[in-house]
Amino acid sequence: MSVESWKVTLPCTRAEAEAIDAADDLAIDAVIMTTETVEDDVETWRLDAYSEHEPGAAMIAALQALVPSAAGAAPQIEPLMAEDWVTLSQAGLEPIAEGRFVVHTSAHPVAPPAGGRAFLIDAGNAFGTGHHATTSGCLKMLDGLADQRFANIIDIGTGTGLLAFASAHLWPDARIMATDIDPAAVHVTQENAVTNDIARIDLIVADGTLDDAITARAPYDLIIANILAGPLVSMAPELAAIATPDATVILAGLLDTQRDAVVAAFEACGCALEALDRRGDWTILHLSAGATRYVPIAPIDPRGRDGWALDL
Repeated sequence: MSVESWKVTLPCTRAEAEAIDAADDLAIDAVIMTTETVEDDVETWRLDAYSEHEPGAAMIAALQALVPSAAGAAPQIEPLMAEDWVTLSQAGLEPIAEGRFVVHTSAHPVAPPAGGRAFLIDAGNAFGTGHHATTSGCLKMLDGLADQRFANIIDIGTGTGLLAFASAHLWPDARIMATDIDPAAVHVTQENAVTNDIARIDLIVADGTLDDAITARAPYDLIIANILAGPLVSMAPELAAIATPDATVILAGLLDTQRDAVVAAFEACGCALEALDRRGDWTILHLSAGATRYVPIAPIDPRGRDGWALDL
C-alpha cells in the first residue's frame, strides 16, 4: 500500500489552538486540526497537520512557530497509507446528543431521536462538528428556545453550519443567514447543507456584521455568534446594532474567566444577561437586547478590531 499523505503532530496549549482556529490564512500547505487531549486541561492540546506532500524543514518550522509552547519537542511525523485520513481522524468522534439533536460523523451513523433531527457533520477544515463544548452548548441553548418564535436569524462565524441547520429545523418559517470570515468555512457549510438536505439558508463570506447583505436584512430577532471572546467584545456594538428590540442573543467561544468582559461589553450596548451554561471551562451566554433598538454612539470601524487577540 503506497503512501498517500503525511501527518505531523505537535503538542500545544488551548490558547495556541484558539489562535490557530481563529487565523484567516496560515499559509501552510496542510489541513490543520487542533484537539483537546485532556478534558479541561488548558496545557494539554494537540496540533495535527495533514499534507499530501512529505513535510520538509520549512513546513516543520512553520508549524513549530504556531505552537511556541512546544519548543524543544520533536514533531511526530508519520506517513499515511492509501486510506482516507479524514475518516481516520473521525474514528474517535462518537455521536453527541443535545436536546432533540444528534450530531454524528460518517464513521458513526445514527438515527435521529423521536421528533428530533440528526446532522451528519464530518471533521474537516472548519470549526463546529458539535464535539466542542461551545458548539454543543449552543445546540442545547437553541433547543431550549424551541417554544419561542423567531422570524429573522443570523449565525455569525458559522463554521460547519451546524447551528444554522439546527435553527432551520426549529424555526422552519424563519429567514436564516449564516456568515463566516473564512471562505473555506462557507464552502464547508454549503457542502454540509447539501448532505443534510438544508435548502433555505443564505450563506455569505463576511467580516463581522458590516457587509451590505447583513445590514440590509437587519434587524434580527435571534443572533448566534460562536466565535472567540476578543471578537465578541470588539463586535458588541455591531451585534447590538443589528438586533431587534428584545432580540435573543446567543454567544459562545469564551472561557468562563472571560465571561464578565463579554457580558460587560454587551451590557454597555443595552443587552442583559438572561442565562448561561457552563461546560467545563467554557461558558455559553443567553442575552436579550434592549427594549429599544441600539444605535452606536460612533460609526463602527472594523479597523478597531485590532484588540481581537487581547487575552481577556
